[in-house]
Amino acid sequence: MAVREAGSRSPHGAEAALRSLRARWRTASIAAGWRYPSDWALPEVDSVCASALVKADLADPLAELARARAASGAGLDETLTDVAALHAVLSDPRLVAANPDAVPARLLRLTALAWADVSNLEIARTEVRESLTGLTTSAYLRTRLGEVYRQAARDGGAVGHVLLTVGIDLSTVIGWSRLMAMVLAADVLRQVFDGGESLALLGPSVAVVLTERDGNLALRSARARMMLAERLSVDPQLHTLGAVEVRLHHLPETHEQACALVDTLGRA
Repeated sequence: MAVREAGSRSPHGAEAALRSLRARWRTASIAAGWRYPSDWALPEVDSVCASALVKADLADPLAELARARAASGAGLDETLTDVAALHAVLSDPRLVAANPDAVPARLLRLTALAWADVSNLEIARTEVRESLTGLTTSAYLRTRLGEVYRQAARDGGAVGHVLLTVGIDLSTVIGWSRLMAMVLAADVLRQVFDGGESLALLGPSVAVVLTERDGNLALRSARARMMLAERLSVDPQLHTLGAVEVRLHHLPETHEQACALVDTLGRA
């Protein structure tokens, strides 16, 4: 993807060329269906235009633009159509019809991947609670772990937290009963760990608490186990469940290792 009119220019000429390309690109993009013209202009647009005018590789500038588009709420189809509009005006200054199929596949792929990176991150940030149990998601737990490790690094000490997992053997029940077991587990954990702890659901049968190590932790762990076992035993649909397992897991040295531990516990 290269512009035909590039060449040696004075600073004023280069600025005029950039404004011209940006205007033609915007016109083509709006004609192709860009929904909100006032939202089209971003600082990354100028970076793409500047690279195009000197016939530089557009992969990195387009990836940055795609990330900015995703962060501003633009959809993937709209973002790719915008790139197609750029390709159209670069291929022929008289052409304003965008054709995504004419854009080099490499640029479309890199643009889509960059957009998806930010979009997936935004989804992970907004969906922080599992709807049925009310426990937070594993993605949110990773965020909290990052905060814990940053605080420990700032204070110059070791991480003073542990992960407490509650696992229930659900092999003897099916359907709604499996979900109800985890709802009960979530309710028990909220009662026992009712301070600043983070409670998350890691898998169909595993819940976890990120809590500080203190002198009452062993007592609270035993209390959680007994309360949950009692609630499960009196439910006619859940009394056949297997054992309730409560375990403490010391956090490793780094945040990356802690996230790997979370992944492992979620597969247990």
